[in-house]
Amino acid sequence: MGRRKIYTVVRHVSPDELSGWIRRKEKEIRVLKRLYFIKHLYEGAGVEEAADKVGVVKAVGYEWLRRWNEGGYEGLIPRFGGGRPPALTKVQKDDLVSELRKRENWTLAEVRKLIWDKYGVTYSENHVRRLLKSFDMKHAKPYVHDYRRPNDAERILKKT
Repeated sequence: MGRRKIYTVVRHVSPDELSGWIRRKEKEIRVLKRLYFIKHLYEGAGVEEAADKVGVVKAVGYEWLRRWNEGGYEGLIPRFGGGRPPALTKVQKDDLVSELRKRENWTLAEVRKLIWDKYGVTYSENHVRRLLKSFDMKHAKPYVHDYRRPNDAERILKKT
């Protein structure tokens, strides 16, 4: 068995200042969890033990330690890329809503085709459903028509 590598934690701030950050950041759960991890390290816990206490795997713990050592508090703030930009712009979405309000009872396939014809954007039916929900709109299920039904079926029904 080999010797365990000993990792040190750089003390960018005092333990009291770290506790103050924790109190101020109670609502920022991601940063809070990372600050608790660092606090456990300050108190003498190993990386594996501190990671276990906050409920993450040890690889994440080592990554948080590396980010803390390199950047202090700023290193613990999550970095998100912002995601993919939406295929439809805000103006196009507003235009789509006004187009959809001109008629009632759209099916998902019809809305999907309208988006493709008008904007050249392909969405799955699930995404069209989410898009309509974001517009506070609903879609209608297509009504099945019997091909054998005569055109004047209601008139025939009234006779009998």
